[in-house]
Amino acid sequence: MTTHSAGPATIEVQRAGRYCDFMSFSREGDSADTVDSGERVMKGIYTPSPRPTFARPTHIKRQDAVRHIWGDPTSKEVADWIYVSSERIHALVFELEPHGAFLHSPNHRTVFGADELLYVLSGVMAIANPETGEVQRIEAGESVFFRRDTWHHAFAHGEGSLRVLELFAPPPAAGASGAYAQTRPYLDASKYAQDELFGHLTPSGSSEQTLWPLDRRDIVWRRDLGVLVGLYASTEHLTVGCIEVDPGQLATVHAHGGDEILFVTEGELTVRAWQAGEVSVFELTPDSACYLPIASRHEYRNFGDTTARALFGVAPSYLE
Repeated sequence: MTTHSAGPATIEVQRAGRYCDFMSFSREGDSADTVDSGERVMKGIYTPSPRPTFARPTHIKRQDAVRHIWGDPTSKEVADWIYVSSERIHALVFELEPHGAFLHSPNHRTVFGADELLYVLSGVMAIANPETGEVQRIEAGESVFFRRDTWHHAFAHGEGSLRVLELFAPPPAAGASGAYAQTRPYLDASKYAQDELFGHLTPSGSSEQTLWPLDRRDIVWRRDLGVLVGLYASTEHLTVGCIEVDPGQLATVHAHGGDEILFVTEGELTVRAWQAGEVSVFELTPDSACYLPIASRHEYRNFGDTTARALFGVAPSYLE
């Protein structure tokens, strides 16, 4: 049995492009990068985010997630904890200080060629499409889903800070992130209200909605693995859902037709995975994650005394 855990990584390791036996780093667009990264940051120039990747099932603790800060005075600066950025899926946690926000600027355009789900871990998020004026309020334990080419700004609402899990596919490795954003027409003016709805607003909602808030009532439940599995959204690029494993339960061994990131929100969850003749066992606690490469077989167990809950993202295909 082996246990693979992502160790602490520094920006120097990322820039040098060094490799350990199971983890590597790269940056989208590195080959065209002719300006020193530190100089680019100081000038507010767009710098591609790190891409931590793994060759086998890997346990990623919060302290091992790769730190990244992006933004400039116009877009505001945001702190990211990047858990994985493989060839198929991108997963991170971002934080905003009380009343903080991220917007956009010419160098940091928040419009991507990917499907995204944002799950609020703590705090309250107001998220807006500054192109249409649509605004949604998302509380802890709730999510918002949107598809490619959706401009988005986020605000920490209320008295506390904001922490959000972001699942994203196609990932930056496919050119769907900052490189794609730079090809989109720039949005010169932002609006945060839809005045055209006055006199036309009904409880059925708008047919032109771009930001889809999701709570537990929107989950489509299934029990095909012997434990409770819920789906928030599933497209040709990304499936996002949740699992609940009660004390003593064991999920059926299974695999997916895509890379999976599993992020624990409550309780303790044990994951056993098989790949290339190796067996890996991970004990996940809240804010830790597990990366499972495409086709790697795995199971979930709960040896604790409370229900374990986790969010997952699989890209591109959930079914094997």
